[in-house]
Amino acid sequence: MNSPSPEVAVPAVPSEPEAPRALPNGLAAFLVFYSSGAVLVLETAALRLVGPYVGVTLQVTSSVIGIALAAIAYGAWAGGWLADRRNPRTLLAPALVLSGIATAITLPAVRYAGEVLRGGAESAILLLVVVAVFAPAMLLSAVSPLVIKLQLADLRRTGQVVGRLSGIGTLGAVTATLVTGFVLVAALPSTVILFGLAASLGITGIALWAYLRGQDRATLPGPARAKAALAVLGLVGVGLTVVAPDPCDVETAYHCAQVETDPDRASGRTLLLNSAQHSYVDLADPTHLKYAYTRWIGAVADVMAPEGQRLDALHLGGGGFTVPRYLTATRPGTDNLVFEIDGGLVELGERHLGVRQGPDLRAEVGDARMLVAAEGTDTRDFVVGDAFGHLVVPWHLATREMAAEVRRVTRSTGVYVQNVIDYPPLRFIRSEVATVAAEFRHVALIAPPEALAGERGANFLIVASDTPLPLAAVRARLDDRNEAVSLLSGSDLTDFVGDALVLTDDYAPVDQLLATA
Repeated sequence: MNSPSPEVAVPAVPSEPEAPRALPNGLAAFLVFYSSGAVLVLETAALRLVGPYVGVTLQVTSSVIGIALAAIAYGAWAGGWLADRRNPRTLLAPALVLSGIATAITLPAVRYAGEVLRGGAESAILLLVVVAVFAPAMLLSAVSPLVIKLQLADLRRTGQVVGRLSGIGTLGAVTATLVTGFVLVAALPSTVILFGLAASLGITGIALWAYLRGQDRATLPGPARAKAALAVLGLVGVGLTVVAPDPCDVETAYHCAQVETDPDRASGRTLLLNSAQHSYVDLADPTHLKYAYTRWIGAVADVMAPEGQRLDALHLGGGGFTVPRYLTATRPGTDNLVFEIDGGLVELGERHLGVRQGPDLRAEVGDARMLVAAEGTDTRDFVVGDAFGHLVVPWHLATREMAAEVRRVTRSTGVYVQNVIDYPPLRFIRSEVATVAAEFRHVALIAPPEALAGERGANFLIVASDTPLPLAAVRARLDDRNEAVSLLSGSDLTDFVGDALVLTDDYAPVDQLLATA
């Protein structure tokens, strides 16, 4: 009789872990659209945040774009890495909440760091932009790969899912860029934009957490103390913002603006744009010209039109409206037409700088290049070029094509003066003189001797006309004003300019020419 065979235990086959459930398609699309758009809101707002400390130049703009792209790349990589190791459903809400906190902390962090890094050296620009953009943009960029991982339930539809969500993310970025540039920046201060975004991210994260918890009991990871720490961190960010130094009295669409009272002259007001001195006006005496370059402009105007003789004047850039007020005071009846791209500066001038619009002073808000093109031929006696983006002449106002437009609207006996700022080795001012001379028959240059020698940066004033310039009279007028400046013309100016590049719409590397290295 055979004994029964012993039963052999069959090892249990471990079950495959249940794949995380996909999100509803609408929710997945919203999260990708929203997080991608939030990155571009941050990127656009960052230019306004760092501008008061390092200016708004090509280098600053390039830094913001480059650092934002780096944050997107690292965030996408980190999000994908985490999605393969953790349940993405438990990571989405924390990513949004953390990005909201990082956004809230950005404003005070930039303001404190900006006070230390103020100036504009390349290393300072990069570091300040990293503070402004990197952390929240990286956290937000991790959202898309987390969502995509959840939606890849069917490998046969991988391309369709990835392509659709990537396209939705791009549409979110495009929408946010347009809305921020056309609406938010024009209507709201940076503080409101950033805190509105931070609050929106936090609320969205909490709402998502509550939704997912109701679906599958997923909760924010970590103990209660970690959650409390996040809440405290957010409150600290808000508190730091309250006490952080604010460099702006008024935030316009283009500038962080301040008006300071001159401690040595009760009626004197200094206009600072992005923390750089831009204009000075005397509310009680519009003929008081504090800055040297404005006195040079006044000297040229005094020579070309004796006091009391009206002029048809066109001003490219308003700023503090110093020169228009001077011409109105010294030449009643003068028609001053001012093209100013920043409507907020016009309003600021009317409130704080004694600007009164009327028959002798009109301000048109818009880009000077576009507005000059609409002006009639031979309509102006005196054209003043004094438009700046921070301390740089906007490149499209520095080209031969722009000089040709200015020449067209200037009468044959009229004069064009252009204020330029440059630094050793003086590549930009040489090119700009060459550019203006390519259109006007007679050109001269007024500048401090030490600046022409390449010893320091300074303002330079280009003077141009199609008729011979009254240089002897201008020199005498400058001497009367005790101006220790040089007046270059003829062969001396030709030697100074050398073989400098004539700037054109096709090639005008203004920021590179201004680089001191």
